[in-house]
Formats: sequence, structure tokens, C-alpha cells
Amino acid sequence: MDHVKVGSSGIAISRLILGGHEYLPDGSSRGFNEDFARATTAGYLFPDFGGEQRRSVLRTAYDLGINTFDVTLDSEKEALGRNLNEMPPPCEVHVQTRPEGMMYGYDPGNRKMLDANLLRAEVERILPLLRRDHIDLLNLGILKDALQGDAEFLPRLAETIASLRREGLIRAACADTFSGEATYLAQINCGAFDVINVNFNIADDGAAHAVLPSAKRAGLTVIAREVYAKGQWFAMGRACGIADANLLARAALKWVLNQPLVDAVIVGAGTSEHLRTAAAAMIDPSLAPDEAAALAQVTVSATFRTFAATRQSDFGAAGGGR
Repeated sequence: MDHVKVGSSGIAISRLILGGHEYLPDGSSRGFNEDFARATTAGYLFPDFGGEQRRSVLRTAYDLGINTFDVTLDSEKEALGRNLNEMPPPCEVHVQTRPEGMMYGYDPGNRKMLDANLLRAEVERILPLLRRDHIDLLNLGILKDALQGDAEFLPRLAETIASLRREGLIRAACADTFSGEATYLAQINCGAFDVINVNFNIADDGAAHAVLPSAKRAGLTVIAREVYAKGQWFAMGRACGIADANLLARAALKWVLNQPLVDAVIVGAGTSEHLRTAAAAMIDPSLAPDEAAALAQVTVSATFRTFAATRQSDFGAAGGGR
């Protein structure tokens, strides 16, 4: 598995990052689709996260050389910390996670994140869940309302990020938003971040126009997520008569891997087979004839074009705002 350095942090992350989601029988993610309010409540733990199925996926990640893990809700954080303790990894691993109840629209104006004491306390609350003494990549997702409501928002947040680094509580910070291009560019230009996390796939590639080039010029590592558009890619494929989910997965992932400004990709995996399929694409990202044909077939469909046009509009400088 290839790795990429994250600025001057001393961290080298695997190009394939294992997401922390576990899945319901219908393929939707656990927690968020079981009880959203509880899933986004700090301290609430759903039962049975980190069970044998997840441990099997984690063992496969070790075998593949994956050393970086992304977790969101507290149930995922606790499960990863417990599993890493039960199954010590063969190498140093890195964890990306986020503060609970402070991201995106969970806190209007993201005011909690701007309170240095609250953000520090949240990082300190997370560490026992992860069973670690620091967070490698602290993901800080804001919305445009935060910037519109306070011209000093990013400078003040940058000061807190710098303090958390000095105190050894975090090693790197990750810019994130669902408010589109303008908010990403403001985060990149503020100089506080080492990484950007961005939704990026063949149907949602608006970041390629300005955000990814700006991130690279600023020396930031680019991590792509939502490679399969939250499962919509598979639905579009089925609507086009393509029933082979593995074929669709390979095609979508290889499309992202062939974008030169993408450094790493977060992939969710419900089974070891899913993770091995993703890893195989990392080893050889060249499109096989059937994969290229699948991309061509789906991307000319009316459903895909409508979906892609909506995503492009949402990402534009005046769009977004979830």
C-alpha cells in the first residue's frame, strides 16, 4: 500500500483509508439510519459496534497495509479504540475523527467549535474513546453561515488549532464543509489546515475546478470521500441494467484514483471482500474494458446527468449550505 505524507506533521497516511461505518442489512450505515438524534449525541453508544464482522474487516486492513482509519459518531470511535486494543496493529496507525455536535449544521453558526475551551474539552473527551493520547487528524467541518456571521471565525479557529497542536492533543487539522466551493477556498486560504476532506466522485466533481488545485498549491493533502455517492452510484448502475456491484465499485473508485490531485480515498467496507476489491483497484487503477464500458453506460443516462447537474450546482460558489 502506498502512503502519502501530511505536510510537516510527520504523518504518512495510506492512500486507502478505511471508513468507520458499519452497515444495516439494507446497506445503509448504522447509527445515523437507526436513530439520527442519538447518533449525533456525544456519549451515546449503540450496542454491538466493533463485533466480529468489523474485526474481520480490520484484520484485512492490517494485511493490506492500511494504516489510517476515519471514524465519525461515538460508537465508531469507541469500537475502533477497543478493536485496536484487542488486535494490536502491526504498524503505527493514524485516526481521523471529528468533534461531536459541533460540525456542519449540528450547531448553528458552528459557535461551539469557535470556543477554544469547548473544542479542547471535546478533544479530551474523545481520546479515552479512541484509547489514544492524541488525534492524528482532527476533522473540522463548518458551514458558510459560520463565516457569514463572523469575519474573524477562521482566524480565531486557527488560533485554537495551533494551541491544540502545541499541547500535543492533535497532529494535523482537516478542513471540511458541505457548503461548497467558497467555504473550502476560505478554509484553504486561512493557513490553519493540513488536509481537506471533500466529496468527490464521477457524479460530484465540482471540487476539481478550483478547490483541489488551490489545496495542492497550499501544500494540503487531498482526501476524497463518497466515492460511490452514498450508494447512488449503484442505484444508477442498476437502473442502466448493470447488476454487478463489484464492477460498479471498481469503476467508480478507479475513476477517482485517476484524478491526479487526489492523494487518498476513504472507502467504507462492510466485508473483507469489499475492502480487498478496493485495495486491488489501488494497486492497478487502470480501467479494464468492462469498467470503462460501465462508466460510459451510466454517465450517458438521464438519471446520472440530472444527479450530476444538481451536485455541480450545489458545489458552486453560491451554492451549498447544508
